[in-house]
Amino acid sequence: MTRAATVYCFALMIAASTISVRAQTSQGGFETMAQPNEDQSECKAPRPPKDLAETAYIRNGYRAILRIMAAKKWQETGSCDCFFDTIEWDKVLEASEEYRVSDDEKRPFDTSELRELADRLLVERDAACGS
Repeated sequence: MTRAATVYCFALMIAASTISVRAQTSQGGFETMAQPNEDQSECKAPRPPKDLAETAYIRNGYRAILRIMAAKKWQETGSCDCFFDTIEWDKVLEASEEYRVSDDEKRPFDTSELRELADRLLVERDAACGS
């Protein structure tokens, strides 16, 4: 076999393995950069709509505020119901003023701090509700 034929055979083997990998990943693996739909069967805060805020940083803050509001509703009622679907985004926007730490429109709140507070409150809820 000549050197050119060997290189050609090697190139065919690489192409075949690439096609095989692509076929495997399209059967339930990584196919696209699109975000998967969230499973709402468990009690999990939904992602805010993209038109709610210009940046993901602010939307993440709104999501954390929604989580805090749901946890506070649990504290008030003692109910283990999932409250995420009962709180409207406009109520979250109203409540966000309470959590504002800056006049900077791009970073009006400390999203990390909000997330930590939400996590602490929801851990208490999960412990009490056994979920």
